Amino acid sequence: MQTSAYLAGLAAGAGLIIAIGAQNAFVLRQGLQRRHVGPVVLVCIVADAALILLGVAGMGLLVKQMPALLQVLRYAGAAFLLAYGALALRRAWNGESGLQPTADGSAGRRRALLACLAFTLLNPHVYLDTVVLLGSLSTHYEGAGRWSFAGGACTASVLWFTALGYGARALLPVFRSPLAWRVFDVLVAAFMFVLAVLLLTQPLG
Repeated sequence: MQTSAYLAGLAAGAGLIIAIGAQNAFVLRQGLQRRHVGPVVLVCIVADAALILLGVAGMGLLVKQMPALLQVLRYAGAAFLLAYGALALRRAWNGESGLQPTADGSAGRRRALLACLAFTLLNPHVYLDTVVLLGSLSTHYEGAGRWSFAGGACTASVLWFTALGYGARALLPVFRSPLAWRVFDVLVAAFMFVLAVLLLTQPLG
């Protein structure tokens, strides 16, 4: 493994992943509620790693040549964010969030994983960041160096989502208050609405 390429990939991946986004907000919420944290974190890591590896393998050019697909993802993603924001507002209004254990079982897990995939794959910027940008940066290295770069970027994803999902429990004392959950859901709703508007109004790329 080429250490310099690995560290460059780690830094580049961290810079893109740690930026506040809808996916991160969702993982944080799951961590705070202690619901399906492991599966959600795993889905985020696997999806990120797959996209990073596709980019390093040379799929970035193909993504750039498919503007129609990115436009479809733009509108689908915006619609999903608006719907999720509306749900967050409803939770805040009704006081439905909290730390109480639930008995939703496999159905709840399935909904959480589908939502996680939607936050990840319906965001056209994730393809531009991981597949196109990281794929382009990896071309500065040759042979094994490119895959060392990919390994560093994937490591950043593993570290970040694990810390976000499981580190959220440090905030649990604050979120034992129903009012804290209402404020959190209002902020999440506002954040989702802003992201949806930005997705619709800002050019891709």
